Parts: sequence; C-alpha cells; structure tokens
Amino acid sequence: MTKGDKILIFVVIIVNVFILVVINQSLFSYEEKYISIQVNGEEIKTILFSDDLIGKTIPIKTEYGYNLIEIGDGKVRVVEADCPDKLDVKQGYISKVGEVIVCLPNRLVIEIKGVSEETEIDGISR
Repeated sequence: MTKGDKILIFVVIIVNVFILVVINQSLFSYEEKYISIQVNGEEIKTILFSDDLIGKTIPIKTEYGYNLIEIGDGKVRVVEADCPDKLDVKQGYISKVGEVIVCLPNRLVIEIKGVSEETEIDGISR
C-alpha cells in the first residue's frame, strides 16, 4: 500500500463522515414534533406537543384493551395498561422523532413524528 493509497482511503472516510452528518441533520431536524396514536393500524389521535399539555394524561380505551398515556415536556410514555406483560409501561418515555412504543396485546402504537410543511396538526385532533 502506497502513501497515495493511504491518503485516498483517508479522504474517502472523511467525505463519508461529512455526508453522514449532513444527511442526519437534514432528515431529523424538525421544528416541531407530534404524537401519533394508532390502534390496530388506524391513527386515532394526533397530539402536537405544547406547554399546556405537560403532565396531561390521555386514556385510550378500545375493544382490545386500556392504556393511559402521559405527555411530558417533549416526551410521552404509557403510565398504565391492562396487558399482561406491561412492556409498554416499562419502556418509559420516548422523545425523539421515529421512536415508538408498542403494546401488542392492545394493538396500540405510539410514535413520535416530525411536523413537515405538508402536515396539518391541531393541538389535539379527533
């Protein structure tokens, strides 16, 4: 391996790291984020994070089961669930875009999504 090969490998690595950082920042930099609550694959609620919702709990009661969701400062968690394993309660808070809480017995999915220009979300909808 010559000195030129080593320089070429170093330059390729630096360029790849730079591209990775730029793509990561552009894909995951949202001005606002919201909570998407889905039951059995259907979105039933969308909640935009705001200061007046901090500490608020939202009950989700469906034919599949019961979950109680608590909204924090830019984060959300499941406080109570009637599922046998309670893995969704043990998971704790999620706060980053793309993070998900899943309760399989109750068919519940809670996901944090980023608000883009096309997204229209009120404080609490539906």
